Amino acid sequence: MKVGQVDVKDEVFGVQVKPHILWEVVRWQLARRRQGTHSTKTRGEVAYSGRKILPQKGTGHARHGDRGANILVGGGVAHGPKPRDHSFDVPKKVRKLALRMALSARAREKAITFVEDLKIGEVPKTKKAVEFLRKKKLEDRKVLIVLKEKDEVIYKSFRNLPKVRVLPAEGLNVYDILWSDHVIIQKSALDEIYRRTLG
Repeated sequence: MKVGQVDVKDEVFGVQVKPHILWEVVRWQLARRRQGTHSTKTRGEVAYSGRKILPQKGTGHARHGDRGANILVGGGVAHGPKPRDHSFDVPKKVRKLALRMALSARAREKAITFVEDLKIGEVPKTKKAVEFLRKKKLEDRKVLIVLKEKDEVIYKSFRNLPKVRVLPAEGLNVYDILWSDHVIIQKSALDEIYRRTLG
């Protein structure tokens, strides 16, 4: 099939899209990013004495044990979060399939543009980055730029633009493709994309 003027492989850019697989892989990606360091203190960890704060009977008050009980203000938290790993496994075949589906979804929407090169120059210039987007009529849209390999000049030129993300082909992922309204791919990055999705 053709995307713009470029011949691309049907098995990468022409796959039937199944929303549930995309959802599963995005959930997997976001779960892996979570630090899981959230923590609350239980009644055994708060800094209070274990002394019984008032007699069991005869005061007219409710029965209480130590000051750190979860029912009291400042006491420990019952069933609160503790540090844990949120990640889970998704088979590599499913992850590759989801990447192909995400690219196919954007190709079907005619939201992929292939470029030979991004002419920014030898020094990072946000102004030139904005001009490049304006020429493509994408200045107001969320754009993902996929390069053959990491390029500091291009990365630094676009990093101040909140609606633009720049990734090398080896870092291409489902979440960023679906986040974007339009994907710009350097033609030389195609081989790496095929290796990531079909290899």
